[in-house]
Amino acid sequence: MQTIFAKLLYEMEKGRDTVLTTIVWESGSAPRGAGAQMLVSAQGPQAGTIGGGNVENLSILHAQELLKAKHGDIRDYKLHRSDTDDIGMVCGGDVRVLFTYIPAEDQLWHALAAALLECIAKYQPGYLALPLSGARGYLSDERPQEAEDFALPIAVGERAILFGAGHCSLALCPVLKSIGFRVTVFDDRADLVTAERFPDAERLICGDFGAIDRYITVEPGDYVVVMTSGHTHDFTVQEQILRRPAAYVGVIGSRAKTASVNQRLRAAGVSEEAIASIHTPVGVAIKAVTPAEIAVSIAGEMIYERALRREQAGIQVHGCPMH
Repeated sequence: MQTIFAKLLYEMEKGRDTVLTTIVWESGSAPRGAGAQMLVSAQGPQAGTIGGGNVENLSILHAQELLKAKHGDIRDYKLHRSDTDDIGMVCGGDVRVLFTYIPAEDQLWHALAAALLECIAKYQPGYLALPLSGARGYLSDERPQEAEDFALPIAVGERAILFGAGHCSLALCPVLKSIGFRVTVFDDRADLVTAERFPDAERLICGDFGAIDRYITVEPGDYVVVMTSGHTHDFTVQEQILRRPAAYVGVIGSRAKTASVNQRLRAAGVSEEAIASIHTPVGVAIKAVTPAEIAVSIAGEMIYERALRREQAGIQVHGCPMH
């Protein structure tokens, strides 16, 4: 969303009309789900994707036709073989695409895009509502109830806190940023917690692992990954973190290390429910070995857990076409 609307502002300032394509409904298996967006100009796609393949190609061509006609549209695409309307895809589902025409000179659209980007920058939640009529969108603090409007939550991004600034954090930080997490890195070694090493981090903290609350408050929506320089620090961090709610707690290490640390956590009075909630060994089991592979493994698990939480909160999650 941020990339698309930043590009929209750029195109408007250059005097170029655009069409914002948005999947507003899908049925069955589709490359992308409702909420996927792509910005198209006369030169072609400028940002985002609605899934690639022929649906995207046909949507680009249709958007360019609408740029000439200077109006919006809504269109259905069938992703399965039929005798009457075969677009060359056999995913087994259907999608409905909203084409919103945005004139370069529309100052209200310009103000809307700027306000949306400011919300993202300030991590202010809300909704972007797009009328299915193709009319100008608007921002809302609450999810709009009008059936004729499609609402997307503003993607402010969840916070990930990495305890430990070693090789695995170094590999994980840019991956998490690329998938929409805001990353904080916490370590007690000042030479490791630097902007040069972590240019993608939102915040860097050099502090005492034994007094986390002096530096940062872990919130219920935070995703925590513990991979410090040793078992002692890992235990110290977990003993504090597990006494409060968090969206996700992952801890790197072997099963033997996990059993040892868990025994100490029980002795310290941490509840069995909290201990059972830990994702350890952290990440998806893909036989990851190198820091880069471990980063992919952890990010994959965090994507899954984030999607589950969003679904439980009633937030639209793009469907996974692979499952």
